[in-house]
This record gives sequence, C-alpha cells and structure tokens, in this order.
Amino acid sequence: MTIPLYLIWFLIGIGFLIGEMMVPGFILIFFAAGSWVVAGTVFFLPELELTTQLIIFIVSSLVLLFTLRRYGLNTFKGQSKSGVDEEFSKIGQKAVVTEAIDADGYGEIQLDGTFWRATADVQIEKDQRVVVEGQEANNSMVLIVKPLTKNSDAES
Repeated sequence: MTIPLYLIWFLIGIGFLIGEMMVPGFILIFFAAGSWVVAGTVFFLPELELTTQLIIFIVSSLVLLFTLRRYGLNTFKGQSKSGVDEEFSKIGQKAVVTEAIDADGYGEIQLDGTFWRATADVQIEKDQRVVVEGQEANNSMVLIVKPLTKNSDAES
C-alpha cells in the first residue's frame, strides 16, 4: 500500500505546525501552510513532478511568510491593560532582589508580584532594593537593574 503524495505533504505541514508549537517564532506556521498548499495542488494534479512541488512549496511558504507575518504578529501580540508596550512599562519601577545578582552576572528580582531574571553591572545582595533601567537587548525577559540609592528612595 502506498501513501498518497498529498497526504505526505499534509503530514509534513503537521510536522511544521508541531515545530511552531515547540519553538514559537511565528515562522514555521507559514511553511506548514506552504505544505498544505502543495497538498491541495497535488490532490487535484497528482501527476505534478517533485521539482514543481518543491518550487510551489518554497514560493508559497515565502510569499505567505513575507506578506502575513507582520500582520499576524500585530494581531497575536496583544497589549497590556494600560495600552503601553509591556517592555517599556517596567523601566523606572522599583523591585526587591530575591536572589543575589553577581557583577555582570544574573540573579532574580520580584517586581509587581512576578519574579524576573535580572542583571547588573555591580554585585547586588539579596533583599536589596533596585530600580529597573531596561531590558537586555538579546533577551527581553531579563531586566537590567541598578541598586536603589538613598536619593532615589527619597524622590519616590
């Protein structure tokens, strides 16, 4: 018994969809859609050569990726309750160090009831208060903090 070619392309699309669930980046889903475009094409034109199928897959996947990714990211990204991007709303907020932060290393802070990974230029001990300066460029889940000085404490 041979498996129909359109079913193979459909299953390849399912594989890409599973990959998108494991590594969310909103890219593999377009390759899944490209696989399904080929599956539909092969269903109606079963005599299509493999080279033509691969060309249809690559072209349809890339066209979908470049035309719909930005729209999809804007649609599924969402906004915080305040309407401000979440990444910028943390800057300037005060937090408490829950796990000591090594100089140019990592530790943990508690901010708004949530634990965040944090880094700083200087050593900061546990239970010390800090202020958020920003986020790491390569990882938006890591906050850059500095120790809260007496002057900063008096301003708030």
